[in-house]
Amino acid sequence: MCLIVFAWQAHPEYRLVLGANRDEFHARPAAPLGWWADEPAILGGRDLAAGGTWLALARAGRFATVTNYREDLAPHPGVRSRGEIVTRFLKGGERALPFADTLEGERYAGFSLLAGEFGDADRLVYVSNRGDPARALAPGLYGLSNASLDTPWPKLLRSKGRLQTLLDDRRIDADALFALLADREPGSSEDIANAIADDLPPQTARAIAAPFVVTPEYGTRCSTVVLVGATGVVDIHERRFDAAGARTGDSHTRFVIAG
Repeated sequence: MCLIVFAWQAHPEYRLVLGANRDEFHARPAAPLGWWADEPAILGGRDLAAGGTWLALARAGRFATVTNYREDLAPHPGVRSRGEIVTRFLKGGERALPFADTLEGERYAGFSLLAGEFGDADRLVYVSNRGDPARALAPGLYGLSNASLDTPWPKLLRSKGRLQTLLDDRRIDADALFALLADREPGSSEDIANAIADDLPPQTARAIAAPFVVTPEYGTRCSTVVLVGATGVVDIHERRFDAAGARTGDSHTRFVIAG
């Protein structure tokens, strides 16, 4: 049950402010944040099972991240890895909107994609293969979990509210965003009932109702903060966790968008 909250063109110092929790099975192998040896212009973590990624940036000023749908917690044999969509966009030269508009969504299990480009004409595009056509996003505050953009799940609403408070108080930095993402409180019984988890055991439903998920087999594997400055400086921070939710490592990279 991944979580992404972000402010797009809504802060005087940053084009993009984004915090994301990647939730995944702990047994699925992954590489930490870094520049890829075989694609040295791409920066991100990497799914070592399928070779793609859940969130990454390219030195030329391209960004993408993908989430799955709640229907797809179980593997679906015969469909392509959603992580390859991110890699394809970052490696290519196609603009974000036509790229998203021509995706063959039937080749993949349910996904939502954010694809952005920073340069002379900044643009951030959203698309889902579950009924949401590609569209460029207007400046504002947004949230994405395992459904359509801004689906009002309680944990998403709570996290968006906390990001709005940080924006209002001008307290945008990695520590503040990591604190937002570290929220392990599932909320009220109503919040848990609204976690779209009727088919799950009560303990699991309670766990995924929180922004930060902890269960023995599945949970928040890493938290990522992305800050794209108005001058083209990009800061990306990653914090990694084990199955008990204990912090196991941190990475930080800063670069300037090329061109």
